[in-house]
Parts: sequence; C-alpha cells; structure tokens
Amino acid sequence: MNDPRYEKLADLLVSYSLALKKGERVLLEMFDVPDEFTIALIRRVRAAKAIPLVELRHSRIVREMVKNTDHQQASLTRDLEMHRLRRMQGYIAVRGAANANESSDVPGDRLSLYSRILRPVLNHRVNKTRWCVLRWPTPSMAQAAGMSTEAFEDFYFRVCTMDYRKMARAMQPLVRRMKKADRVRLVSPNTDLTFSIKGIGAKPCEGRLNIPDGEVFSCPVKDSVNGVIHFNTPTLYAGTRFENVRLEFKDGRIVKATGSNTKRLNEILDTDPGARYVGEFSLGFNPHIKNPMCDILFDEKIAGSLHFTPGQAYEVADNGNRSAVHWDMVLIQRPEWGGGEIWFDGDLIRKDGRFLPPDLRPLNPENLQ
Repeated sequence: MNDPRYEKLADLLVSYSLALKKGERVLLEMFDVPDEFTIALIRRVRAAKAIPLVELRHSRIVREMVKNTDHQQASLTRDLEMHRLRRMQGYIAVRGAANANESSDVPGDRLSLYSRILRPVLNHRVNKTRWCVLRWPTPSMAQAAGMSTEAFEDFYFRVCTMDYRKMARAMQPLVRRMKKADRVRLVSPNTDLTFSIKGIGAKPCEGRLNIPDGEVFSCPVKDSVNGVIHFNTPTLYAGTRFENVRLEFKDGRIVKATGSNTKRLNEILDTDPGARYVGEFSLGFNPHIKNPMCDILFDEKIAGSLHFTPGQAYEVADNGNRSAVHWDMVLIQRPEWGGGEIWFDGDLIRKDGRFLPPDLRPLNPENLQ
C-alpha cells in the first residue's frame, strides 16, 4: 500500500528542492531506506522526464569498508564515484540508519584517511550539482527524540513538507543584514565569542539543499574568531557522541577543545590544519524543531539556535578554509536553554532565541507555522 506522505515528499524533492528538468540526470543515493519510498522517488523523477540513477547503501556495509580501508581502496572509490557524479546534474541522498552509532568503533586514522581522500567527491557534489540531503525516520531517531516511532514519523513528514516557500520569503531581510554585517558577537552562559563576517556573504537555506531546512549561514573571516563558545547540545560525528563541547579560539584557530570525549574530539580536530579553523556560522529557526536529537540535519535548524562549524567552508560563503572535516556544533539560546544574544555591529539582532528587529520578526516561530 502506497503511503501518500511518500509521494508528497518525493514531489517536494523533485519539483521544488532540485526543480529537475527534462533530460537531467540525478543520482539517488539511498541509505537503509524502504524500497517503497525509493520507488516513489524514481517514479516522480521519471514523471519530470528526468533520468534517475540509484545507489543503494547500507550503514553496516559502509562501516566494514571504511574500518579497514587503505589509500589504494579509498582512492579507487573516489575515482569511481567522481566519474559517476560528474555526469549528474542532480543528487538526492536519503539516509536512514538503525544505529546512529554504527561507525563509532572505526579507528580515527582510518576515518581521517577516508575523509581526506573522498573529500573531492563531496566538494564536487556540493559545488557543482543541485543537491538535497535528508534523513529517513527510524526507530533509533524516534528514541533519540524521546518519541514513539509513530509520533516521530508524523513529526518528520510534517516538518519535511512544511511551507518552505513562505519561509524563503521571510529569510530575505536576514540575508541582507548578514551580507552587510562586519562584527558579530555571541553571548550565552559560558560563551563570549567575537568574529567578523565582512565580505563573506550569506546563503539562505530554504528547503533546497536539506530537508528539513530553516537557516541562513555565513562564515567568519578565517583569522577573526576570538573567545570561547560552549555548546549546550550533544553532537554526533562519525558515529561518536560528544557532549559539553567547549572551544577556545585565538586569531581564528581552536587552541583548546574539551568535552565528554576530549581525546576523540582533538583527534578529529587534528585531521588536518583546517579542522581547527571555522568554515560556517549559521542561525537556525525552523518552528517545528525545538529540541536536539543528535542528528545534525534536524539539530542545526532548531528554533532559536545557532551553529558554529570547525572545518571546511562552502564556496557560496567562503573564507578560504579547507579541511576534510565539516562539523556543525549547535548552541540553543531560548530561555529554557540558558538564553543568549546575537549582535551585529553593536545592534542586538536576537535575544533568547527571538529576533527583535521588525524586519526579522517574521522568522519567529509563531509567524512560520
């Protein structure tokens, strides 16, 4: 039996997120996703007269391949994936996983090797194709969110198929402000951080690159970050969960990093020189996402949040930093999470998770639902 929610989501991805046209080729990379949704997506691509190519992946198999990889195998994988991706105009990845920690025992050196060698594939996908990445609802995600499987599925399809066109219109004043801004200050409990975003630009995320969506991002000038930031949400990177991450910056570089797993944290930040510099700064405001579930595609969009990202910068908001790492870390500033402030050039933009200037108030939750 077909689930009408599958068809609605497939239509959003094909007609809005990628806006596929006749004859365009799109790679559908499906990780542990029900066949029924894969079929619904194939059919919607064909209805648009585009050409689907499907890759089925499984998290346990990926873990096994990466766990004992070497330079030769990773290089072959990179070359084959790049050969295929260069022939695509679009890319959709739907990622489910029965166990979010499946890769937690992959040795750090193997993970770093694989990430470095495969980085050109990710760079090409991000910068040279129209793409969208989303999770698939699983019992493990429901557990992380503290919800029943049925309730989480209802939440998932509600947040993934919300009115992104309305959100896109509401974002534009924030985009303009971030493009004009120079000095940024972030203040929260145990956090006082300053940096510049002058000349970097800003990118609205409006349901085209990620589902769910709801953020505007920029990037600090590489050597401008100074101070301390303490993240009050858990973060998952390469299968390892971290809590209470605290980063101390001097002239752009992370000079001290601590957390619930300080050793593993610093191993990742030592992947390459760029991993200790920042590649993204973003404000999140999806009205349906209120609490962290240790899944970054949801957590980075939390209403009243921001995220700060050690590692690779995006070309659309580029400070020149290059790294195999891109690690979004989330700080929630709503009152129940300790509150906080965001300042642009001495003007208070957001306080305790709520936008204050009249032109930004349409981004507050009651105006987006």
